[in-house]
Amino acid sequence: MDTVHNPDRFMADLRQILSQGRKRIGLLVGAGAPLSVRVNNAGKLDPEGEPLIPGVEALTTQVMGKLEEKHKKAAASIQGSLPKGGNIESILSKIRLFQTALGNIEVEGLNGQGYQELGADVCKAIGTIVGATLPEQRCAYHELITWISGAQRPHPVEIFTTNYDLLFESAFENARTPYFDGFSGAHAPFFDPVTVASDDLPSRWARLWKIHGSLGWKLEKDVVVRSGGYDSNELVYPDHLKYDLTQKQPYASLFERLKRFLLSPDTLLLTTGFSFRDAHICDVIQDALAMNANASVFAFQYLNLDGEEPVRRLAVNLPNLSVYAADGAVISGIPGKWRLGDPPKNWAEIRATFWGQRSGKGDPVFLLGDFATFCRFLALSHSADIARPVPPVIETQSEEAAAVAHQ
Repeated sequence: MDTVHNPDRFMADLRQILSQGRKRIGLLVGAGAPLSVRVNNAGKLDPEGEPLIPGVEALTTQVMGKLEEKHKKAAASIQGSLPKGGNIESILSKIRLFQTALGNIEVEGLNGQGYQELGADVCKAIGTIVGATLPEQRCAYHELITWISGAQRPHPVEIFTTNYDLLFESAFENARTPYFDGFSGAHAPFFDPVTVASDDLPSRWARLWKIHGSLGWKLEKDVVVRSGGYDSNELVYPDHLKYDLTQKQPYASLFERLKRFLLSPDTLLLTTGFSFRDAHICDVIQDALAMNANASVFAFQYLNLDGEEPVRRLAVNLPNLSVYAADGAVISGIPGKWRLGDPPKNWAEIRATFWGQRSGKGDPVFLLGDFATFCRFLALSHSADIARPVPPVIETQSEEAAAVAHQ
């Protein structure tokens, strides 16, 4: 007999956990998150608009178009040499290899120094594109902060994100919700690993950990400081050097914070927009869950279960890692399709927050793999009941975009 899972049961349990506010809760947010927020040319929310920050394929096209003329030939040659044209990550990886290996030898008109400059040009272009700002209207980021600030908690909510943008910072500050990101000071805030490792700050202060770096980080006298602007020279870009870079400060402290969080008792990490293709983050999660049976990870994925192979493969061997995909789930290591049960009284309106059609088309699916719907679900978890049906959230993340969104 094929195994089936009832989403009503698991979402009822999750709503109770979220509304009580007693468990230590963290979020891991990847590059798929801003794909759910779409804006038009005027910067207004628009379901027919473009993603606030593009997925990897669109990002690659835009970055290649922004390169300086002297770099375009070499970058195009690298792109043409990669399977299916590669993407900005694989292109940057090869640029770094040439930068290290060539010395004074020229390839496509550039020597090692030239490829170093090309790499910096690529990084600058990426920083420009991911420097999008939040729309003025309330969107998923605002609703997430509403949930964070809407309850008194014995433990702070901790957000771990691989994204470089300043969307979370803007949402926290718009809501006047205090948060700590590891930096201390006013003129040129410096990274303080001691405070990151401790829990001395009040629990009402959320924690925001940019584990791959952020816009506005820069080096001053060999110390990483936060400028508060949109300059972007200290990001950990997804190339072959990334694992090495995460062993340096501030990245070492931030990865250690993720590990410490997962090793704490009675801990729940919710992941959204994260594809589980980042090897060193997955290693931290896998090792910590194997060591701590009292920690849990709930992975909310946009695609069908068969399309989420990296996290599915992890979950069948880790009973405390649960995967919630569009058409099924892996619970306690057992994959199965979704099957709805008989709803209790007043449950139909609550079910509409996590189950339904996408864009009003097709068969109903589990919806929380979409970041915007996920944030709405969190914000509504404070309500003991929902008096009227929730308007359908327009699903804006295509399966193609979700598949290329990584981290």
